[in-house]
Amino acid sequence: MPLSLRGTPPASSPAALLELLARAGAEPTVVEATATWLMRRGSEHTRTAYAKDASWWLAWCAAAGTDPSAARPVNADQYDVALRESGLAKSTRARRLAAASSWYDYLVRAEAADRNPFLGMDRPSVSADDSPTRGMTPAELAKFLSYARSRESARTYALLVLLATTAARIGSVLDALVGSIGSDQGHRVIDLTTKGDHKKRFVLVPLAVESVEAYLAARGQAGADEYLFATRTGRPMDEPAAFRTVRRVAKAAGIPHAGQLSPHSLRHSYATALLSGGVPLADVQDAMGHADPRTTRRYDRAAGALHRSPSYKMQEEITKAMDALPTA
Repeated sequence: MPLSLRGTPPASSPAALLELLARAGAEPTVVEATATWLMRRGSEHTRTAYAKDASWWLAWCAAAGTDPSAARPVNADQYDVALRESGLAKSTRARRLAAASSWYDYLVRAEAADRNPFLGMDRPSVSADDSPTRGMTPAELAKFLSYARSRESARTYALLVLLATTAARIGSVLDALVGSIGSDQGHRVIDLTTKGDHKKRFVLVPLAVESVEAYLAARGQAGADEYLFATRTGRPMDEPAAFRTVRRVAKAAGIPHAGQLSPHSLRHSYATALLSGGVPLADVQDAMGHADPRTTRRYDRAAGALHRSPSYKMQEEITKAMDALPTA
């Protein structure tokens, strides 16, 4: 029976990936280099994401009888074929291949491997002009949050409001500490770690402030160095739990496509609503933390719509200028 490359990853954490390597008989130098590679990935959630993606390659190698330390480019290509035949999205395939390639790059640099079998391979091209993520309209988002406010815990409501009003990535929010919340120039703010291990200050609008303050009041005494969205054990809520929460609340709230939503859908909804509402692209790009405006444009579902043609504005300018001409 062929290995399934969908569902729960073979390793769910950096520690689990290292255990997977040790059980497979990897050399100590490989295990040590892998641990260092993971530590260099940035935040805990980023390290976990890399560990999960890399573990699929190790699982495939075990099922195919391929020694990862001796893998050849043909094996990497066979793995890509297996990912495609599993029906995975191009973005998921590209991410898993990139993780495996990054791992080998570091092993080669650490002199724990001779080559990177993924080097130079053709990877799935992911369009910069389209986003497959499903979002919610403002009306659906209002229904979603209203249900959470009246029927869910204070923690769940605060989490969903924070995601919906900041467009922050779920990993950044789950990494936040209670002490990350503060004030700046009369605004309530929260400092989050973003892609590339950078710090970014996000505005907390009154709706978010109210929901977070209500949650912290219900939670009780919490130190500044404690995770904002902590579990009973004090550990941060994990991304799979947040994923399940979004779908569960959406389904209960009667959102039609609840089964296709994720925490990223709230980020998607933020961008789509603002771009459709006429907020300048540059402002939305800054809020989303996109380096390339084309990435932000993917969320503009009305891009190219005839009613938004700048030709109408051009007509206004021409007509205004013509009307200002002196009469003959």
